Amino acid sequence: MNQLFSDFNRLNVLIIGDVMIDTYFNGRVDRISPEAPVPIVSVHHEEHRLGGAANVALNIKALEANPIICSVIGNDEKGKTFMEICKREGIDTKGVIEADHRVTTVKTRVIGN
Repeated sequence: MNQLFSDFNRLNVLIIGDVMIDTYFNGRVDRISPEAPVPIVSVHHEEHRLGGAANVALNIKALEANPIICSVIGNDEKGKTFMEICKREGIDTKGVIEADHRVTTVKTRVIGN
């Protein structure tokens, strides 16, 4: 078992799947909306992280192997953000196709306390 992990840094791992950006809006809830029973959040911080198959790539990288993502994103602003995050995290994007007919997937979470 130890041999497996000691050699992990020599592995190239191809990850095929849907990639996305996980966006988090963090803020404070001050009141409830008068139009519907939902909280109103004053956003103080916005964060973008790699999600879906790209999150798997981050986990593979954390184990010191070399992840290579194979997926399709949109040729849009969120796609550019996705590529920037990958670059910052050291994730290989040779297999990522930027397509004009696609929209980059973004999953948004609002966290208020």
